Amino acid sequence: MNFSKLFEMQAALDTHIETQHGLEKTDLTEKKIMALLVEVGELANETRCFKFWSKKPASPVEKVLEEYVDGIHFLLSLGIMKQLQAVVPAASEPREHDLTSQFLNVFQAINLFRCEQTAASYTDMFAVYLELGLLLGFDGNDIERAYTEKNIVNFERQEQGY
Repeated sequence: MNFSKLFEMQAALDTHIETQHGLEKTDLTEKKIMALLVEVGELANETRCFKFWSKKPASPVEKVLEEYVDGIHFLLSLGIMKQLQAVVPAASEPREHDLTSQFLNVFQAINLFRCEQTAASYTDMFAVYLELGLLLGFDGNDIERAYTEKNIVNFERQEQGY
């Protein structure tokens, strides 16, 4: 996965959004962390991994991937805000083999980043999210393709007054 390319694309989207909404000098860290938490929750909902009471299957893989890359958008955006683009980890084997446990690890890592906002907490947050992607069956090519597609959609939405 070409993180440099993804950071560049995200920086362009962030600049466009912040300019369009007059937020150039606004600290959006808390809002972006909240947005990331919500996106992770939406992703968990699409996988249905925690819904022990339901027999309904997970959403189609492309829908799950689309939700997954929504989280990538906010991870990249937070890295740009904190000037941490150089500390993104490579994906490693998931620490968990249970989706629910991995989702909980992701939530925990996001909250730790909220409290510390260090390079180490950013790297860990991104790493557990990439591990979640592997556990969901996504490789770097899947993620980069889906991110690129969703980035285009996000620009179009801004132009349409989303």
